[in-house]
Amino acid sequence: MAGFVVDRYGARRVLFGGLTCLAIATLGLAVSPNYAALLSFMVVAGLGNCVFHPVDFSILNQRVSTPRLGHAYAAHGISGNLGWALAPVFVVGLTHATGSWRWALAAAGGVIALVLAGLVLARASLDVRTSDRRPGPVTQPEGSFDFLRLPAVWYCFAFFLIFAFALGGLQSFAPAAAGQLHAMAVEQVAVCLSAYMAASAVGMVFGGQLVRDPQDSARIAAGGFGFAALMALMLGLGHWSAAVVPLLFGAMGLGSGIAGPSRDLLVKQATPEGATGRVYGVVYAGLDVGMAFSALMFGALMDAEQYRLVWLGVALALVLLIVNAFNVKRRWRKPELAPA
Repeated sequence: MAGFVVDRYGARRVLFGGLTCLAIATLGLAVSPNYAALLSFMVVAGLGNCVFHPVDFSILNQRVSTPRLGHAYAAHGISGNLGWALAPVFVVGLTHATGSWRWALAAAGGVIALVLAGLVLARASLDVRTSDRRPGPVTQPEGSFDFLRLPAVWYCFAFFLIFAFALGGLQSFAPAAAGQLHAMAVEQVAVCLSAYMAASAVGMVFGGQLVRDPQDSARIAAGGFGFAALMALMLGLGHWSAAVVPLLFGAMGLGSGIAGPSRDLLVKQATPEGATGRVYGVVYAGLDVGMAFSALMFGALMDAEQYRLVWLGVALALVLLIVNAFNVKRRWRKPELAPA
């Protein structure tokens, strides 16, 4: 629903509303007296968090020229990775320093409030009404829900579902599976995910430079995910020393990172004019669905001690991403709806 609200009320207003919800929720969690209050404020946090993909990409797509979109998507992805990496350090560090998780959450709420204040001051830069709106290759359907008839939208939804499925396996289960397969110590296993995330951020920088022409987006995404799939197969089927495994994780992250900006540009090309928020809202819902299925499947494989199958599942998902990338491109190059 966040995507529909973005298209109806504007990205800037929804962004401010989402950050306000997050600030209130985080401060509320810090002072919650019981479990029921914690759950209530988590609902508010979810309402705040759900707006960001529709809002971010609505603003980026309308404020950034097409030749620079790859760079913008790369910066967007890198900042997200940095946020994920810094959040545990910030919260855990403050918890140890103050002796209370409540003070740590209150400080996090204060950071959100500062970000909101900064964006309010810079609100002119977030105004998309004066943007240069160029017609895309897919035309806008007449009704609010008619964009759902575009096959490319559902291919994009499936693309992100599969991507989240693979990412969930990599983040939560693949390092432990690699540790079992290659006789690694716990400390060495912990390094693997860090190597993947760091290399992914580097890959996004290169990926943003590569995708200057939207026509190249599917090819670059396929190349990056194909390389990552090869690394996954090597980790699942080969026999490696504990020193080599983190390097293979890093190589896999590099490939996935290179594919990142092109992945987001594929969605941009599948988006009808005037429906950016709605399309991104639907498409990125695939992330949540994919993560849910990932935990069920890979968790069952880990319980059954099928460690090689964990890696084969990740590799298969990455290969499916390649197929789906070209399906998305084929669909947006041949729009099926007449101009409104």
